[in-house]
Amino acid sequence: MSRRDDKSFKLTPELLLRAYAIGVFPMAERHDDNTVFWVSPKQRGILPLDAFHVSRSLRRTVRRRVFEVTCDAAFAAVMEGCAEVGGKRRETWINAMILEGFQGLHAAGFAHSIECWQGGRLVGGLYGVALGGAFFGESMFSRITDASKVALVHLAARLRLSKFVLLDTQFVTEHLRSFGAIEIPAGEYQARLDAAVAVGARFYCGGETPGLWAEVEALLRQSRTQTS
Repeated sequence: MSRRDDKSFKLTPELLLRAYAIGVFPMAERHDDNTVFWVSPKQRGILPLDAFHVSRSLRRTVRRRVFEVTCDAAFAAVMEGCAEVGGKRRETWINAMILEGFQGLHAAGFAHSIECWQGGRLVGGLYGVALGGAFFGESMFSRITDASKVALVHLAARLRLSKFVLLDTQFVTEHLRSFGAIEIPAGEYQARLDAAVAVGARFYCGGETPGLWAEVEALLRQSRTQTS
């Protein structure tokens, strides 16, 4: 872990891509901090796409289509939602430097968001970085119950459809563990990352992606064979 706090330092797309390719990612201590530090956990969180689990209640929510789900329709707004401070969330690791850096990465075509809408209002979503056949999940937020969970299901479906082989969650929380997230040692993670980055996958982010709902259904059927 190392810190960068010089005023001229910027998280350029080139720097971020180099960092992610070697398993390193930036964080800030607080939302109002003007510094970042680099993190490379000894135990890395991943969410195996072939063992992705969706609970029975969430399967019902997904099938009811209570949210309109889009991709890259409001990247900046999703990042701002993830960076919100207030209520139960007293602090966040997303500061102005990270907001600017990842919006640049999005403009370059390497960072993507999944949005959930209800009544024309953004109520949840997530964002992350795509590099080769690896997707690095960064953060998610919900303003309505299950919005971020539905976004994660749609992300997993898009990754499977696009032939991605690694979904990196950085750390494992109880929330992510319920979807099947596990921890692996840094050495094993790096080997998986090297192989994934070499994959020529393309993150498809159209509207009604051909085959997307079939892939969502495949995920939900897969989950029926697991404990709900």
